[in-house]
This record gives sequence, C-alpha cells and structure tokens, in this order.
Amino acid sequence: MQVKDKKGNNYAFIDGQNLNLSIRELGWGLDERRFRTYLKEKYNVQKAYYFIGFMSENNDLYNNLQSNDYILIFKPTLKNKEGKVKGNCDADLVLQAMIDYKNYDKAVLVTSDGDFYCLAKYLRENNKLLTVLAPNIEKCSILLKRSAGKQITFMNDLKQKLAFKRKGPRKDKTLQGTSHRDST
Repeated sequence: MQVKDKKGNNYAFIDGQNLNLSIRELGWGLDERRFRTYLKEKYNVQKAYYFIGFMSENNDLYNNLQSNDYILIFKPTLKNKEGKVKGNCDADLVLQAMIDYKNYDKAVLVTSDGDFYCLAKYLRENNKLLTVLAPNIEKCSILLKRSAGKQITFMNDLKQKLAFKRKGPRKDKTLQGTSHRDST
C-alpha cells in the first residue's frame, strides 16, 4: 500500500503513450485534468513531465495537456514499414529524471514499461522514488514490478476518479465537457 507524501517537492515523469494505450485497453479514457489534480493531491506533484511523440494533427491534445499544467517533452515520430507511427520517449524520460534529480524530493514514474526498471531501481535505492504508477496491472512488466518493490501502485481501480466523463448538452444546446477527443 502506497503512503501519500503530502510534503516535499515531487515530480512526475509520465510515459504518455504507455499511459494512454494501457488505459484504453482497460476500456476507459483518461481525463487529463483530473489526473493532474490527482497527482497534485495524492503525491504532491509540483511538476508533471509528459513525454509524447509529436504529430501536428494532435495539437488540440497538446494544448489540452499544457492547459492542465503538464510540461510536454516531445519526441519526433517516424512511420515504420507498416505505416505505424513510432515515437519512443524512454531515453528522454530517463534523461529528464536525471537532469532534475537534485530539484525534486521524490519521483512518480507513470508507466508499465519494463524499460524503466533501472530508473525505478536507482531511484528506489537512493530514496528518491515515491511510486511507480502503473496504468494496468495485467500489462505491467515484471522487471518494473521487481525494481519498484512495494513502491508500485496500479491505476486499474481508478476509473471512477480519473475517467473522462462526457457530459450532455447544456440548456442552450451547446456541448459541455468536450475535449480534444471530440475533435478527432
């Protein structure tokens, strides 16, 4: 069971693609505003870095994230032979966590990706890991689980708190609760 850290200056390092794909696999969509509030209230996250591949057609998403107090770190994207877009941000996330190492008290890693096992292990061994917040327990790497030890939390049961909820039309027939999802 993860203990809240209401004190300190904590930073979140979010693997954006892993977060969103994992949450979608659970059958719900993440409300980025609610998630940022959750990070602030539960883990006292002062800065939330969001690592994401850049695609110009996603400008609404990027604007939404920035308006909700995320610091975006973009990675150029490429299409592979099958036409699938790739933008791996793993190295960028690790690098940023180390650049800011002296600036935060504890780190919250948001990912299920085993590529971050060495970062989680290093932070835990140096008393800098608050938690690994893994989006999906079923898809979480065993390496990441081992390296985080007891300092891992899963988002599977957070749907009620963090799911995007579409609201109905207002009295004037305009939509409320729309987001970047409605424009794509």
